[in-house]
Parts: sequence; structure tokens; C-alpha cells
Amino acid sequence: MKTSIILLFSIWFALSACSQNASKAKAEPRLSAKQLSKYSQAAFAAGCFWHEEALFESVKGVKEAVSGYAGGNTKNPTYESIETGNTGHAETVNVFYDSTVIDYPTLLKVYFSGQDPTQVNGQGPDNGTQYRSIAFYRNNGEKKMVEDYIKSIQPKYKERIAAQVMPLTKFWTAEDYHQNYIDKNPNGGYVQMVSIPEIKKLQKQYPQLIKPGHNY
Repeated sequence: MKTSIILLFSIWFALSACSQNASKAKAEPRLSAKQLSKYSQAAFAAGCFWHEEALFESVKGVKEAVSGYAGGNTKNPTYESIETGNTGHAETVNVFYDSTVIDYPTLLKVYFSGQDPTQVNGQGPDNGTQYRSIAFYRNNGEKKMVEDYIKSIQPKYKERIAAQVMPLTKFWTAEDYHQNYIDKNPNGGYVQMVSIPEIKKLQKQYPQLIKPGHNY
């Protein structure tokens, strides 16, 4: 689904008079595995991982968000294989965060506010099990926090919250070209028409959580 959307938006932008630029400051250098090892981690799936990654990386206390795949049993998944919807995996971001600056419940607030948690197997124009919403947990404490948070926000929605709650058994890092995708492709049709508006909406809702210079 995303491929056809990208093609459609690419044609639209080719006919536009001028390009538009994302207003985010220059991307910060990626941290090494050793540097990241001292931080806490949280994994979330909510549609396209391009804007999920950029969204979380704009949040205070988040040191890195890595795009990848999780939730299925297929080994060594690729973008092409998960796009079929047959691997069981969903596009996922693994978030590295400083727990002295931001806590897990606040990350949950960002996660659930940045999507429509009632949409089944998809987010916005992206449809299929590979775009389903999943809040992954690494321990029973996180599991309880997720379940309690869902219960607390359910009354706000007419439909039942469809986001799954699953243990993280394995996170597969996506191909290099998916990492920091929005920073590398700020004028892409999908980025301009889908990703950035979603990020802006969340940033407007919680301005106090956004790093200086990371507004879109």
C-alpha cells in the first residue's frame, strides 16, 4: 500500500511549482551500539515506521529510535517480504531513552496520541497486518503499564482500542535506507503529505515534550 501511495504523491509533487522542506534542525549523529547500551529501551509499532522514528526522536529524553520489524516469526525479514503481509511482522521502532529524563508512561502517551489506536491492521492510508499497532513489552512491569494505560484512555474512544500488547521476542533492524528516512527524504510525497502532518499534530498537542529545534 505504501508503495502505491509514494508513487501517487511523487507524481503530485512533480507537478508542483516548488518543493517544501521539513523544518527540523540538522539530524543528530547516530549513536554507537556501545553508547546506546546504557539507555532504556521501548518498542512500538503504529503504521509507517518513518514518521514513528522521527516522532520519537523529537521527544526530550529519547536518544535514538531505530526502524525495524517485530511481532512475527519470520527470520531475517526484509522490507519487501514484510510488505506482503505474510511475515507476521509489523513496522516497528525501537526507542532508546534516558529514563532520568522521560519515563515509560510518558512514552506510552506519545505512542497512543500519535495514532488512531482503534484502527485495525493499519494507520491512515497504510493498511495491512504489517502496519498494525503493537505496544511491545520487555517485562511484566511494562505489560501492566500498557494494559493500565489502555484501560485509562478507552473511555475517550467510541471504538475499542485495537492496539495489541505483545512481548518483544526479537527486533530486526530495518535496512539502512529506512533509518532517518525523513531527514534523508524531506521532500518526498509521502513524507510531506502523511508523515510530517502526523508528527506536527502530536508536537502541537505536547509542545512541552519536544526538543528545541526539532519541530516540523
